[in-house]
Amino acid sequence: MSAPPVPAPGTATAPGPGAGAGPTEGAANGAAARRAPLVLRNRSFGAVWLGQVLTQAAARMFQVGVSWWIVSHAVRDAPGLASGLFMAACTLPAVALAPVVAAAVARFPHRSVLRTVAVLAGAVSGALALWAHLAGPPLAAVYAAALALATCQAFFDPCLTTSVPELVDDADIETATGFELSTQSLAGLGGALLGALTVESAGVAGLAAGCAVAQLGAALLIAGARFRGAPTINTASDSKGDNDGSDGSDGSEGAPAGAAPAAPRRRTLRRILADLPQVRRILICFTAANLFTTAVFVVIPLYTRSVLGGGGETVALLEASLGAGALLGAVTGARLPGRPTVAGAYCLGLMAVALALPGLVAQRPVVAGCLAVAGWCAGAVSVRFVALFQRLVPAADKPGFFAVMQAVLGASLPLASLLFGFAGDLLSPRTLCLVQGLGLLPAACALALPTLRTPSAGLDAEAVGGAR
Repeated sequence: MSAPPVPAPGTATAPGPGAGAGPTEGAANGAAARRAPLVLRNRSFGAVWLGQVLTQAAARMFQVGVSWWIVSHAVRDAPGLASGLFMAACTLPAVALAPVVAAAVARFPHRSVLRTVAVLAGAVSGALALWAHLAGPPLAAVYAAALALATCQAFFDPCLTTSVPELVDDADIETATGFELSTQSLAGLGGALLGALTVESAGVAGLAAGCAVAQLGAALLIAGARFRGAPTINTASDSKGDNDGSDGSDGSEGAPAGAAPAAPRRRTLRRILADLPQVRRILICFTAANLFTTAVFVVIPLYTRSVLGGGGETVALLEASLGAGALLGAVTGARLPGRPTVAGAYCLGLMAVALALPGLVAQRPVVAGCLAVAGWCAGAVSVRFVALFQRLVPAADKPGFFAVMQAVLGASLPLASLLFGFAGDLLSPRTLCLVQGLGLLPAACALALPTLRTPSAGLDAEAVGGAR
């Protein structure tokens, strides 16, 4: 089923007030519900969305703040490698724990998983804040905290993505996905504005304390949200997808008495991608692209210190430009015309130019503008492809698929952090910018190949529908 042009008018179910009203009053209530944003007319989704804003903003604030603290204060010799090691610690758990994450998301209630990891992240941040307040923590302790926080986030992100169908109606999935991806952009924007500035004014202790408050606040919001789990599967539903096991059940409840037993639904991650060859090729292209795009988080502090000669406010400006662009891209990504692969190829090409230009023009407004363009490309591509995958991947495979998607796309992140961090101690940050831009071009060309531009009928139909 293809997505409607705007946030799913007419499909939201407004509980309570309009249930027993007459036709006129019910129509008025329905019209008001259709006009309201999804986060307002669906309170549970709104609460989870706000919780996602808090937890991902805390994670990004910690990354930005500590990365700048390493480059500007903590490490004088080889700051590039030290920053690269830190970013590798922040990205490794999502890759290494993918099978564990997939099993946990498929087995346990999603609300419990989200709430638990948010509480654990808050506890880790609080412990680091106390340690830093009493006595400056060694760099190894900061790395360990980063690893623990990244482990929590590795469970949180795919679980949240898998939970979208439990929070919204089918016709609202693309809108909900846009909100979810825009949250990552909001997190990047908030972390950019607060991370480096907080660590300069309040140190690591203040930074970690702020993260702890945000994580625990997210846990409270998620605990109060209502997820549609097993009780949603009933005979009152008129869609065959209502008993597809999207809530973690085996889909056998509510089946006719004479129906054959449901086939085993849990499959290995390799089998999931083997049955989705076009999706697998797309993920490979973006994995290669991520090797160069994600290096921007290592390059920005080095570029700020060595080329622009700025401080925390400059880091905040550049990171905010990247986050604001990604936010705008997540909001407007569903409007991109054409198939996702074609749109993705153009966006990667534009991103290559945007990332390379600061290597040629070292002016603060130019660099900020380029990062905004690069962020827009990343956000727009993400919302198109994640919404597409939400519709193409069978419901029973979603926990495993989104965990492996995060792992596949994240497989290049630790490597990129280490390579560009090490190279940052040997090469000028301007040279690193040129390397980033040139490295994106092969991935853009591969994504535009005819084998990816002419997908299967199902992929083609969903792609065209999602673009409208």
